[in-house]
Amino acid sequence: MSSRAAQPKPFTGWHMLAIMVAFFGVIIAVNLLMATLANTSWTGLVVQNTYVASQQFNEQVAEARAQAALGWKGTLTIANGEIRYGLVDASGTPIHAESVTVTFRRPAYEAEDWQATLKRNTDSTFSATAAIRDGIWIVNTEAKLSDGTPYHEARRLIVTAGDAK
Repeated sequence: MSSRAAQPKPFTGWHMLAIMVAFFGVIIAVNLLMATLANTSWTGLVVQNTYVASQQFNEQVAEARAQAALGWKGTLTIANGEIRYGLVDASGTPIHAESVTVTFRRPAYEAEDWQATLKRNTDSTFSATAAIRDGIWIVNTEAKLSDGTPYHEARRLIVTAGDAK
């Protein structure tokens, strides 16, 4: 009986080519996946034109200071599928606004942003029915007075089980 020792196959250029193609193929596939995920997620865009936004900044600060000097206070409640907003002056007297609009924005992306126009109630408050998803929201409220003066307010809320905390 003759015993033949198994000869190992030699490492050839084709083996090296296969290793290199597999190595770089994985790197390219992962890069394409990450680029696709980055392109379909939040853009990072805060304003359309940063130059125009910077030019308007001082004007917006002056408006905010004038509004703060009025001493008005807005009350926003979200409970049981209802959004309710009321505005009072420094002495607690209700302010009769013509219209109130609330804009709900997510802090990191725009896919779930939405807006609601509240309807006036008999007690100088405004309300609307809406199902609000749980999570963190930035709520911008704009009340327009009868003379056209706007009152802006922004707040961050955490909604849990349809109620704001």
